[in-house]
Amino acid sequence: MLALGLLLNFAGIGLFCWLIFTLAIYALPFFVGLYVFMLALHGGAGILAAPLVGIAAGGITLAVGQMAFAMTRSVSVRAIIAALFAIPATLAGYQVVFAMSQIGVPSLAWREIFACLGAIFIGGTAWTRLTIFTEIRPLDSGRAVANDPQPVLTAAAHQK
Repeated sequence: MLALGLLLNFAGIGLFCWLIFTLAIYALPFFVGLYVFMLALHGGAGILAAPLVGIAAGGITLAVGQMAFAMTRSVSVRAIIAALFAIPATLAGYQVVFAMSQIGVPSLAWREIFACLGAIFIGGTAWTRLTIFTEIRPLDSGRAVANDPQPVLTAAAHQK
């Protein structure tokens, strides 16, 4: 029974860590949704309307962030957008790892070290998940890029 308990604890911690790393990219939309929910609730929207407004705000934040990241060609703008998503994930990662380390680490110094390392890894994961599958298209002024909606007009097209 002890071995089964240890195995299940190990599997549970592994599942929890997988969830943290998978959901790290959604920290900014969650925080925006929670903030808008609290504003709506304190503004008198009611118990039924406030969650809907918060969920809509979080979804819009995620959609606008991903669309802005996908549509821009500037590396600096992409870095700013990725940082906007990675910084809340880093803060959330710090808090989660610090809370989890209180279970088994008695020293405050080691808890802080583990929390800082967890924040770096979780923030880096959020940054990587946002930037890994995007490629920057080259800017060619002389010819059209394959994915552009309107091709560059040539001299022959101007004469017609």
